[in-house]
Amino acid sequence: MQIGLIGAGNMARAMARGWRRPLLCADPIGERAKALAAEVGGEALDANVEVARRADVIVLAHKPAQLHAVAAELAPHAKAVASILAATPLSALREAYPAVPVYRFLPSLPAEVRGGAIVQAADPPSASGGPDAGARASSGGAGGDTAELDARVRALFAELGQLVVLEDRLVDVAMGLMSCAPAYVALVAEAQVDAGVRRGIPAAQASELVVATLAGTAQLLRERGYDTLAVRREVASPGGLTARGLSELERGGIRTAFSDALDAVLG
Repeated sequence: MQIGLIGAGNMARAMARGWRRPLLCADPIGERAKALAAEVGGEALDANVEVARRADVIVLAHKPAQLHAVAAELAPHAKAVASILAATPLSALREAYPAVPVYRFLPSLPAEVRGGAIVQAADPPSASGGPDAGARASSGGAGGDTAELDARVRALFAELGQLVVLEDRLVDVAMGLMSCAPAYVALVAEAQVDAGVRRGIPAAQASELVVATLAGTAQLLRERGYDTLAVRREVASPGGLTARGLSELERGGIRTAFSDALDAVLG
């Protein structure tokens, strides 16, 4: 499947690195597109329309405010459209690209290393049953059976991390949990490293300790079925050192801080 990127910014670069295959790309800053194509292989094209004509699926990685202006160029030529645009629901995408299958995904920066989570938007459950995250999530005005295309596009994005399907109305909430989260986790790691440095551990070794522990804990939680409470209790003996540390984090308002951060993202 030939991928065509419309935009070559930070998230587009992360996905391109994660896909590890030649692709087509275009960006208003031509040098940025050329640099990406040189890094991952493929071609930087001079115009969005050229990408749409040659790609099997175009990935919208431009600014959300440009949706209709870009669609005016691409819609007559696109075969399938996958969007990573923030705050741009499936209904808006279908309005802009009425004649082809459309998909909405939300990646995060760890896509670069094929880690983290990728959200796919699905329509709400129908009155007759549960959600159909495949064809209904991608249905456009073209009609016909899109099941094979759905599967190929879904597999393409699943290469970049753990694919999670959510109703379209929840995708922006997910953005505050996982798309913004690499910056939050980096801040948490930085705070822990700084605390270690303050007590005498060299910064390089403190960074190794903290990052390796974060990565290992994430893997442990996955293997334990995401039971955060059980893992926390295994580490924190009653009245022990970890319990005292957790008490200070709670007193410092860690839960409120993350809740407030999500509210700030959602406005």
